[in-house]
Amino acid sequence: MVSLRVLYIGGTGVISSACVRASLALDHEVHVLHRGSGSHREPPGGVVVHQGDVRDPASVRRAIGEERFDVVADFVAFSPEHVRTSLALFAGRSGQYVLISTTAAYQKPAAILPIRESTPLRNPYFAYARDKIACEDVLVHEYRERGTPVTVVRPSHTYDRTLFPMDSGWTVVQRMREGRPVVLPDGGRPLCALSYADDFAATFVRLLGDPRTHGEAFHITSDEAISWRQAFDAVAVAAGAVPRYVAVPSEVIATHDAGWGEVLLGDRAHSSVFDSSKVRSLVPQHGSTVSFAEGARRIVAWYDTHPEAQVRELGREALMDRLVAAFDV
Repeated sequence: MVSLRVLYIGGTGVISSACVRASLALDHEVHVLHRGSGSHREPPGGVVVHQGDVRDPASVRRAIGEERFDVVADFVAFSPEHVRTSLALFAGRSGQYVLISTTAAYQKPAAILPIRESTPLRNPYFAYARDKIACEDVLVHEYRERGTPVTVVRPSHTYDRTLFPMDSGWTVVQRMREGRPVVLPDGGRPLCALSYADDFAATFVRLLGDPRTHGEAFHITSDEAISWRQAFDAVAVAAGAVPRYVAVPSEVIATHDAGWGEVLLGDRAHSSVFDSSKVRSLVPQHGSTVSFAEGARRIVAWYDTHPEAQVRELGREALMDRLVAAFDV
C-alpha cells in the first residue's frame, strides 16, 4: 500500500485513536489536529500533532500552515456547518475528505435486514443521527456538483477496553456484582453489532487514498450479531457476577429519561444486522478478530485496574431502582 499523508481531525477518541495507530502500522505519515484537551489517548510517538480548534478556522490555519494531505479524516463533524467549515479549510489541500458518520442514520426500524449501504437514511427519533444524515447530504451535494473526493464511513457501536457499549456501563457492573437487579431495555431482544475499535481501524485505514471510495458510503461493523441480552451476559461473566434482569420497554424508559430514551428508540431498540459485502469488496481482510466475550473481559479488566474510572451514575441508578420497583413482577 502506498504511504499516505493523513490528517486526523480529532485523533484522541475511542475510534480515531485506534485509526491513528493503524495508520502508523501502515507507515502513513500521520498528523493529528486537536485542541490539546488532555485525553488519556494522546497520540503516540511518530505522530505530528497540530494544536488547533477545528471550530476556529483561524486557529487551524495557524496550526496547519500550508500543509497538504492525501486524506483528511474528520471524526468531530456533527452538523452540516462543521462539514462545510472543514471542506472550506482543506479545499484544494486534500485528496480525500472522509466523514465519520453513524449506522444510527439508517432507517429505524429497518424494513429489510440485513442493513446495506443502500438502506434508506431516516431516523425520526434520534437528533444525533438526523444531524449526521444532514452532514452526509452536504457531501453528496459536494460530490455531485463539484466532484469533491469525499467518502462517508458509518461505524456501529464501537468500543475499546475503556468503554462499555451499553448505557451506564460501570453502574451496571457494580449492580451485577452487588446482586442488585439491572434494567434491560426491551428484555435485550434486539440484535446489535459491537465492534472492537482496532478491528474497525484495520479496515478503515485500507479505504484511505482509494479513489474507488469517492462519492461512496461504507459501514464498518462487526460480523458478530448478538442480542443486547447476550452482550449484558458477556459483561456479567467477565465481572464474575450472576445478573438479575428486569425488562422495561424503551418507550417507558423514554418517558422518564428523554436522553436515554432517545438513544434507545433511535438506535438500540431496533435490531441492527449488517451486510459487509461492500466494504469487503475493497478490503477483503475485513473481519472481527475480537469477539464481544473477549472484549467484555478486556473492559472489565481495565476498569478493575483503574478505580478512578469506576464512576456510578447516581441519577440513572435511582431511575433504575424506580423502574425495577414498577416492572419486577
